Amino acid sequence: MSARADALVLFGATGDLAFKKLYPALHALQVRGKLGIPVIGIGREPWHLEKLRARARASLRAAGIPANDVAAKELLACIKYVHGDYGDPDSFSHLATALKGVRLPVFYLAIPPALFGEVVTALAHHDLTGHARVVVEKPLGRDLTSARELNHMLAAELREEQIFRIDHFLGYEQVQNLLVARFGNTMLEPLWNRRYVRRVHIEMTESFGVDGRGAFYETVGCLRDVVQNHLLQLVCMLAMEPPVSMDAAYVSDEKLKVLRSIRPVTRDNLVRGQYEGYRKEPGVDPESDVDTFCALRLEIDSWRWAGVPFTIRAGKSLSRTLTEAVVEYVPPPRRLFDDDGVIEPNRLRFRMKPDDLIELSMQVKEPGDRAVTRTVDLSVHYEERLGRPGAAAYERLLGDAIIGEHRLFARGDLVEEAWSVVQPLLDDPPPSESYVQGSMGPAGAARVLPPNLGAMLTEPQVAASA
Repeated sequence: MSARADALVLFGATGDLAFKKLYPALHALQVRGKLGIPVIGIGREPWHLEKLRARARASLRAAGIPANDVAAKELLACIKYVHGDYGDPDSFSHLATALKGVRLPVFYLAIPPALFGEVVTALAHHDLTGHARVVVEKPLGRDLTSARELNHMLAAELREEQIFRIDHFLGYEQVQNLLVARFGNTMLEPLWNRRYVRRVHIEMTESFGVDGRGAFYETVGCLRDVVQNHLLQLVCMLAMEPPVSMDAAYVSDEKLKVLRSIRPVTRDNLVRGQYEGYRKEPGVDPESDVDTFCALRLEIDSWRWAGVPFTIRAGKSLSRTLTEAVVEYVPPPRRLFDDDGVIEPNRLRFRMKPDDLIELSMQVKEPGDRAVTRTVDLSVHYEERLGRPGAAAYERLLGDAIIGEHRLFARGDLVEEAWSVVQPLLDDPPPSESYVQGSMGPAGAARVLPPNLGAMLTEPQVAASA
């Protein structure tokens, strides 16, 4: 186990990410006895300490944490503030003074990526990075070239083991449960290959649009925002070989093999969409071609997965909010029963939103004289079955950075390889196709998605636990 950090320095302590996610996550760590270190906020605003504490207090209140909460009072008491411009050397001198006696700080860069290099260089110049950990937020580049430049910049001052590239999606309980389900259950492994799996589909749909963030979304689009990072990570978890152990290096090695096995994609593999009304959003170009929807088909040329399509659908302003991965098995080799219709294939579902669910669909006999089959779902709702929700994503990731656990963070070569997969689509994208808000995307998505996708996906509902 790595050494435990003895201070957390939060760049961007006055920003939206800190307000919405980081202060509640720090409070949760304090409740569980996993914080207990100084939290030093640094920001450009000319605030004093009490104003930062008031900001943190408001954040906790917005998260539903009462003012008299003991852990909240403990967290507020350990917060400090350093004011300064990130380009001013004096700011880092003041930070060095605040860190006097600290042996292993964690620097969390909740700031625009354009400032990463400037801040890391200044930290190194003031001898603050020798034993430090540095957490950087996405976006980790906007294409392969910029991702390589970012990695090169970080490597100039830091060792790879010091860098924690955060992807909050990896902190979700059900995302982590994919590996436990695969490698903790002997019955799945013999069936987890091209002989028994017909197709794999990943869904990440949202019923809301860009919600006033049009200017930001114009710089990313769906392919960059969620497919290149979140959803390719899911592909890796579903397709990877068993690692030697759950050590971060071994897990990353197996993910890297998956990305390198993906057959080169072309514009024929992708359907891009844009919802009607997007161009009227504030900050959006009236002639924008930015994608708010992606449907993508991948082929993994490995011994295990050759010939099995992996498909992705993701987008905004669709008919529902749903994140899940569905593994569909091959149907039985011949019909034996009296069914007039089609016997549904077995499906194994991992749902992350709107609830944490594992569900197996299988065939049983309907009551009666005839041998007629019916599909039933054997479901386990995580919180209902285990009695409590898992830790929130940022709580887990912050806690892991403090103790030096890399498993839920992206390694530099993985980030670059994921960009390599989608780079041909960025270089030669098909035009965006319009779709109606509240639909499931443009009609053209059928060119790359499974023909029976509607049957694969179910409406989220409360089901009886297995």
